[in-house]
Amino acid sequence: MIPLYSNLVRLRDGLRLHRDRLVLAESCTAGLVAAELGQIPGISEFLCGSMVVYRTPTKTAWLGISHELLENLEIGPVSAQVTTALAEAILAKTPEATIAAAITGHLGPCSPSGLDGHVFCAFVRRDANLKSKCQAYQLTSPPPADNEDLSHRSARQKEAVGLLLSFIQESL
Repeated sequence: MIPLYSNLVRLRDGLRLHRDRLVLAESCTAGLVAAELGQIPGISEFLCGSMVVYRTPTKTAWLGISHELLENLEIGPVSAQVTTALAEAILAKTPEATIAAAITGHLGPCSPSGLDGHVFCAFVRRDANLKSKCQAYQLTSPPPADNEDLSHRSARQKEAVGLLLSFIQESL
């Protein structure tokens, strides 16, 4: 994987090249994507902001994501449908943004059975047709052993940050 700083600079340069402004909806990364981007000089020209919608009720209250969609046992809050809905909703709330990205995921340790390490990244471009795409990933870093295993949890969050940054860069 590309070192994080290089990935951040490449993304900034890609945003500049495509004349895009980005807004984020972050769940499992809890604002870490925006925090990492904020370290790059000149990013304020291209980063509109980020909304941390970590909990299911927050996704509904702040971005209007349907409670029925979030509670649907076949879909749930960590899914392509919800992640895409987050990106579409944050883009709709940010008129100056031309693109939006969102991320959801199960980082552990108490993930639903069979879903540990599943992450979804969505990308939406504002144009006449509101083009969007979503990609599922499986984290490769080890899961946290328990609620006190901060090193593995942090490693998973950083891996998710890298996945979203690469996904955005590829989607430009």
